[in-house]
Amino acid sequence: MFDYDPDKHYASETESRVVIRFQDCDPLQHLNNAKYFDYFFNAREDQVPKLYGLEIIDLIKTYKAAWVVYNHNISYVKPAMVGEWVRIMSRILWYNHNTIVVEYYMTDDSKTQLKTVLWSTMRYVTLKEGKSTDHSGAVQDFLKATSVNLDISQMDIRDRVKALVAEFKKA
Repeated sequence: MFDYDPDKHYASETESRVVIRFQDCDPLQHLNNAKYFDYFFNAREDQVPKLYGLEIIDLIKTYKAAWVVYNHNISYVKPAMVGEWVRIMSRILWYNHNTIVVEYYMTDDSKTQLKTVLWSTMRYVTLKEGKSTDHSGAVQDFLKATSVNLDISQMDIRDRVKALVAEFKKA
């Protein structure tokens, strides 16, 4: 379970280094569009316990609620190629009382070229009824401690792609 320490700094971004597998690519040797989701979700699932000491399943069991995706917004910028090493970053970009937006993005290994950006919007719902419920307890603490909480109300994914590309050019 997530044990919030107000004196501790929590990283807001996870990062993984992975290789693009042959089995996940199309005949042009590009990562299949649908496989980006697997790479993103697996990377975050691997990193959250390492960074925060939290298995999401523990929150689900304790609070009898889970996040359910109701929207994906993805922008494919440059293809990831078979055998290529890439970096996958993720972060909770924004949240409110019952919704989160998780941003995933992939770069080349040197983090100089953006490949893909994904925003997944999720509603927090009860397991039994499937009805929307508010974040509370350790869930609220986790979101508060780890979220970027960027104002995305006037932003779309194209704006975000431009901002990330500009960040990489500065670095």
